[in-house]
Amino acid sequence: MAADHAVHAEGLVKNFGRVRALDGLNLHVDEGSLLALLGPNGAGKTTAVRIFTTLLKPDGGRAQVAGYDVVKEPDRIKAHIGLAGQTVAIDEFMTGQENLEMIGRLYHLSGRDAKRRALELLVQFDLTDAAHRIAKTYSGGMRRRLDLAASLVILPPVLFLDEPTTGLDPRSRRQMWGIISTLVNEGSTILLTTQYLEEADELASRIAVVDAGRVIAEGTSDELKERLGGDRIEVAVARDADLASAAEVARRHLASDVTIDPHQRRLSGPSSDGTRQLASLVRDFDAAGIEITDLQLHRPSLDDVFLTLTGHQAEEEKAAEPSRRWARRAS
Repeated sequence: MAADHAVHAEGLVKNFGRVRALDGLNLHVDEGSLLALLGPNGAGKTTAVRIFTTLLKPDGGRAQVAGYDVVKEPDRIKAHIGLAGQTVAIDEFMTGQENLEMIGRLYHLSGRDAKRRALELLVQFDLTDAAHRIAKTYSGGMRRRLDLAASLVILPPVLFLDEPTTGLDPRSRRQMWGIISTLVNEGSTILLTTQYLEEADELASRIAVVDAGRVIAEGTSDELKERLGGDRIEVAVARDADLASAAEVARRHLASDVTIDPHQRRLSGPSSDGTRQLASLVRDFDAAGIEITDLQLHRPSLDDVFLTLTGHQAEEEKAAEPSRRWARRAS
């Protein structure tokens, strides 16, 4: 394993009966960076995290975390990782401060140090006003923040966040993004799994797109977007009857790679010459008597990338991995 890789996997395979959750997964996470593992439900993201955190053994391949083998040295890995899973793993009948102090004592901090660390985290995660309320009264966003705080009680070098913002409202999601960005800026290494394309775009220094248990593409957000060939032109026409004619006009300018959405009377395709091509396209639509209701020139989004790479939308549900309840950290 390369010395600067905090997480490294080669050819990981995991089967659940006849379902192959991982099918030769290869990836690495550089120290001090955030890698977003992007894919829909059932793509294998959670299975990979469970293997990296020693909660599950692979059926094939190898993986190392913090330089230790996940199969041969699981106890060494446990001292170097934190985990915030899809299910919030706090005690609902304890206060926020009590939850954090309890985690500290489980990791053999003294009572004084556990309390000091709990108070630091309550400030960091904007939970001081709710410190003495039982967690059952917390909102979904507050519970997520408390859960993430609990995974950081002993400041692990490598942090695994498995869809940490699932189910949160937009404001709470943005709050979590800010906290995660701060952790990366302070030197944490994070592997974050997500179904949200915007989340990967916002947070990750690198993105690995996962589908059917394999990494099918990886790179920076800009590198992945470049795979679609640069800018795209989108046009919406006013009348259903004009859609076929509009597609013929568009193909003269955008080659044959024109996508048609009949429900929205919209078509799109790659643009090789930006605004100049846009102007000539509009002139030809006018000459053909085709009324345009919307016209856009935009750079590909990660939604476009995912659809092109996988043939389906990122939010599309697939055969989900077996349900499970997360432990805070492997123990």
